[in-house]
Amino acid sequence: MHIHRRPGWNRPESEVTPREWVMGRRALIGAGAMLALPTPGRAQLGAVPPLPPHTRNDRYPAGRALTAEREATTYNNFYEFGSHKGIWREAQRMPRRPWRLAVDGLVETPREFDIDELIRLMPIEERIYRLRCVEAWAMTVPWSGFPLKALMDLVRPLGSARYVAFQTAALPAVMPGLRQSWFPWPHMEGCTIAEAAHELTFMAIGMYGQPLPAQNGGPIRVLFPWKYGFKSGKSLVRITFQEQRPATFWATVQPQEYGFWANVNPAVPHPRWSQATERLLGTQERVPTVIWNGYGEWVADLYRGLEGERLFA
Repeated sequence: MHIHRRPGWNRPESEVTPREWVMGRRALIGAGAMLALPTPGRAQLGAVPPLPPHTRNDRYPAGRALTAEREATTYNNFYEFGSHKGIWREAQRMPRRPWRLAVDGLVETPREFDIDELIRLMPIEERIYRLRCVEAWAMTVPWSGFPLKALMDLVRPLGSARYVAFQTAALPAVMPGLRQSWFPWPHMEGCTIAEAAHELTFMAIGMYGQPLPAQNGGPIRVLFPWKYGFKSGKSLVRITFQEQRPATFWATVQPQEYGFWANVNPAVPHPRWSQATERLLGTQERVPTVIWNGYGEWVADLYRGLEGERLFA
């Protein structure tokens, strides 16, 4: 008989402390130090509507315990606000309403959406996804949003559309990182039309049951859970369907280190560090990196025929 032993880091979701218990603890502490700590991403909630009622989609198990909300919302990369991990404070200055998202290019019905109009049109659900940074740290987050495919069905891409480009907002008044003029602003990311239409590709509008904080890419970002996190463009203002492969931000800045595909692969090191293991935010535990970030059963077929390419670079 084969006995399967679960790795120590792979805890069932049933062991995760419920969010309401954690948040309720603050009330018990009263005027103590925990109560005095700011809660990232909540300062703007007066202007941002709550998420509509939605349920969790358990089709894509993450196989890990959730990262604590405070860890996930205070350790961030968002170069428009700065190159350090504590950018969440700066990000609170960015307004998330009003917000518009243009969807254009090679589509039958180009549209510009008010973000709340778009949310009303889309099938909102929650998914728990792993997120793996190219810097070899990782977190596991309950994201709220909708499949990008649902938006594609609304605008109907043309047969000539082979790629999708994602443009991040560039707001100099609230994004001090834009002063780094050597970077190719605005931040652009991209994927193939097949990757965009894949069932895992997700447009996030919330996390931990709350509207998506600015530092995590609010009010709307794209997620490719099998790719390194820099591929998942934040605070999007435009999605363009096009025939040519887009020139993406990090592939333009450092093409010898960052490529178009950026699929998680422990066997392909970054030129300056190994990708064989990753550090879990919160516990700081180092665990083995899994090919495709653990989503291989869903996405490996997308890349058949591309085995000769370096999927990371």
